[in-house]
Amino acid sequence: MARYQLLLPKMGESVAEATVIKWLKNPGDKVDADEAVMEIATDKVDSDVPSPVAGKLVEQLYKENDVVQVGAVIAVIETGEAEEVTIQPENAVNVDTAASNDNLYHESVPFTAIKDQPEAEPQQANFDDIPGIEQLEQRSVPQAPVFKAEGRFYSPLVRNIAAQEGISTDELDHIPGTGSDGRLTKDDLLNYLQNKTLSVAKVQNAPPAAADFTTPVQVNSSAEAPLPPAVEPQTVKNNDQQPTITPEAQPAVSTPQYAEPVSFEKAATPAAPAETKSERNTPASAPVAASISGTDEIIEMDRMRRLIADHMVMSKQTSPHVTSFVEADVTSLVLWREKVKNSFEKREGEKITFTPIFIEAVVKAIKDFPMINVTVNGTQIIKKAAINISMATALPSGNLIVPVIKKADELNLVGLTKAVNDLAGRARNGKLLPDEVKEGTFTITNVGSFGNVMGTPIINQPQVAILAVGAIKKKPAVIETKEGDVIAIRHMMFLSLSYDHRVVDGALGGSFVRRVADYLEKWDPARDV
Repeated sequence: MARYQLLLPKMGESVAEATVIKWLKNPGDKVDADEAVMEIATDKVDSDVPSPVAGKLVEQLYKENDVVQVGAVIAVIETGEAEEVTIQPENAVNVDTAASNDNLYHESVPFTAIKDQPEAEPQQANFDDIPGIEQLEQRSVPQAPVFKAEGRFYSPLVRNIAAQEGISTDELDHIPGTGSDGRLTKDDLLNYLQNKTLSVAKVQNAPPAAADFTTPVQVNSSAEAPLPPAVEPQTVKNNDQQPTITPEAQPAVSTPQYAEPVSFEKAATPAAPAETKSERNTPASAPVAASISGTDEIIEMDRMRRLIADHMVMSKQTSPHVTSFVEADVTSLVLWREKVKNSFEKREGEKITFTPIFIEAVVKAIKDFPMINVTVNGTQIIKKAAINISMATALPSGNLIVPVIKKADELNLVGLTKAVNDLAGRARNGKLLPDEVKEGTFTITNVGSFGNVMGTPIINQPQVAILAVGAIKKKPAVIETKEGDVIAIRHMMFLSLSYDHRVVDGALGGSFVRRVADYLEKWDPARDV
């Protein structure tokens, strides 16, 4: 039986590693060609890794939550081929090759001569003559947090999350794991952090107990003397210990004593233990913002929401945004779609929406105004040859992802419809590949799907323009006829184009969005599809 080494495939130019989320096949399971073997996650999307060959999975070289480099061997699959492929180490000697070489070369180097040669010792660089070197040696170098997992294994992803959240190794050791052999997985750690944050928020958001303002009973008649001023505690630093707090000696002043201390809470709160550095860095131990009524909810951003937030802020800081609006009469387009949508779905097995129609009009307008299909690199304008349309897609979680239709100018309306439905469906199910959200040159966002008539979208960097299409509404409009102007009920919509004013002026941006509207308004109602 031949053995095939399954490699982690390349997932885009900027993706160098991925995290193993789940193995879909176990050792001994049968694997068909193009069948998914494992699920992986990158900083962009989650995807599956299929097997290009059919056979039986015999070995898993990585476990769940391990970080794998692109191109690394992740599994071994035993195929049904008769030949057996043996992989020799680089230093292995082939007997047949050695024999043939011996016929060509009659002289050989004795092995003992090579063995007796002393190995060259690395020379130690002498920095004593460099002036000021002693000052550099005295500077303390900040150390990264060290995770000692002597009794328990932690994947690089878990260690990175723990370092970002300030979770110490001792705290990790006490978190129960659901992985194999009790291993702590990414989901275990994220659930622990979420529960920890919620528990602290509940405690701090709880309404305070009724205050007790009962006058204390004074037992010392000599308490009429004034209270001594508050004395700041002194910090005594030991060489090998943490700083300890020692109160300064109190002055000999008669102070009032009470049977019970003045209390503003129903029950006394025990003194909190000394706070460690890791606890101070933990978000759960940080002050939680809450209203006096305790009804506010603190929600931590997930990874995708943080990426979206950073990208939007970066776009506004990079590009001076300008938005132009135009209203289009799309009555002919709406009536045409109503006429053909049932027959189209029956013939093609796909529903035709307005999105592929908008994309077709945008592609035509880009061909008329190619300088809208550019990117900026410093002081250089890069004119893109390919027309790759990004389409913003809302996810069930409330986040946003932008899959890309590559070379949209080479697709007809049927091809655009199938591409839109395929990418939108897989985006909502989390099945997009990393390459399918890259290399876009122009973006379309359909704000009309939420009932909005217009919007001012933020540019999807490094692109220079984004088009928002609003909801189609029936409105009274003036129509020019041979007999004169008449008022009729028409299907109207707004188009909003946001563009980068560094390279796109008002004339280009306004002309482009007007051209898109012209293509939509001049739709042929007798068109075949």
